Amino acid sequence: MSDRPDPLPHLAAAAAGVAAAGQPDASLAALDRAMAAAVGHKLFTVLVINEAMGQNQRYYSNRPDAYPVGGHKPMHREGPYYDQVVVAGRPRFLHDRTGIVAAFPDHELILSLGCEGAVNVPVRWNGQTLGGVNLLHRAGWYREEDAPLLLSFAALAVPALLDIVRRW
Repeated sequence: MSDRPDPLPHLAAAAAGVAAAGQPDASLAALDRAMAAAVGHKLFTVLVINEAMGQNQRYYSNRPDAYPVGGHKPMHREGPYYDQVVVAGRPRFLHDRTGIVAAFPDHELILSLGCEGAVNVPVRWNGQTLGGVNLLHRAGWYREEDAPLLLSFAALAVPALLDIVRRW
């Protein structure tokens, strides 16, 4: 990751967001800004698993014009996203346009935003996936060697997602 900036100040800024008033929005906005600076993204969303509804619900978006808060997708309990991100707790990397088209039914909208690569990063607590931080950018932007840093940032979303789930 030699071409990426030093992540420490950005991790510290995201952690400071967790301590700020106005939760859970304050911490998710701080995480958005920190990950934009440290890793980069064109589209940043946070999905929270709502087990009772059987859905992934969008709680945060840096592009509410295209991906408004409150949107949801059915929770499919099989397939690459579920197996890798939800069950195994590992990031899922989509490196190019082909991956985007195969993974997302709304790929036309995603591609129209200039996003041809993505990574879905699990937010985990106590052995369970609470939701995911999703970053989208140009093709080839995200690499497997980014996984430890991405998971470190995503861990800072745990308090926010626990708060969201508690309110449901």
